[in-house]
Amino acid sequence: MVAFIAQACQSPFKTIQFIISMDHHRGRNNRNSEENLENLIFGTRAVIEAISAGKEIDKIIIQKGLSNQLYSELRKAIKDLDIPIQIVPPEKINRITSKNHQGVLAFVSQITYYGVEDLLADVFEKGKTPLVLILDRITDVRNFGAIARSADCAGVDFIVIPSRGAAQINADAVKTSAGALNRMKVCRVDNLKNSIEYLKESGLQIIACHEKTTSYHFNADLTKPSAIIMGSEENGISNEYLKRSDMQVKIPMVGIIASLNVSVATGIILFEAVKQRL
Repeated sequence: MVAFIAQACQSPFKTIQFIISMDHHRGRNNRNSEENLENLIFGTRAVIEAISAGKEIDKIIIQKGLSNQLYSELRKAIKDLDIPIQIVPPEKINRITSKNHQGVLAFVSQITYYGVEDLLADVFEKGKTPLVLILDRITDVRNFGAIARSADCAGVDFIVIPSRGAAQINADAVKTSAGALNRMKVCRVDNLKNSIEYLKESGLQIIACHEKTTSYHFNADLTKPSAIIMGSEENGISNEYLKRSDMQVKIPMVGIIASLNVSVATGIILFEAVKQRL
């Protein structure tokens, strides 16, 4: 379970910090591995054909030391695509499947990914005030699904995630989102820093939500075109993204428990935007 813990500060409020329960996280990962096998493609040629057919691929796992003609074809096929690749020892692939994988596995995505530029242009063309959610290394599948559900309810135009270090959008994520991921548009980008810069240059204010700041989330003017960054469970928001933010905010806490799930915290700031825009 991902949670926030409170720290004392000069204000009568308390601020929020991300922590993670690793045992619970590992248990979820085990279940996710079993559930994801239905989206598994194995064998080098099968993976190449899936890419050629335009299938959305979440990630490709390649056996360390693989070197043959088919492997060269695979590398060529994925050269210009933002598909996460993991190079692993043979025993790790064999733990995933005992079938004739030839050292190559791929997981087919449950959704279609979009480009930031195309979606933002569409939002402006419709005369809307953009509300974009950026997730920096949110890795828990069910937290991601819950965040997508809140984002859909709050009218978020699209979600931006990095191609590496993000939760796999699998059947479990879609289920947790209550189907919201079938509607919510997601952009998977190779360089999150460049995407943030693009959004900023396009007129969106960048709001970073984390615990090491002094301003509260309700002090932000979210009626303006906005992109909100939520950080990872363990490390918060990367410094390179904080430096590019226009405003940094935290959520005040007054309770004894003083703990929030990251998806709940995301919902709080998103619905602050809803309240201000009503």
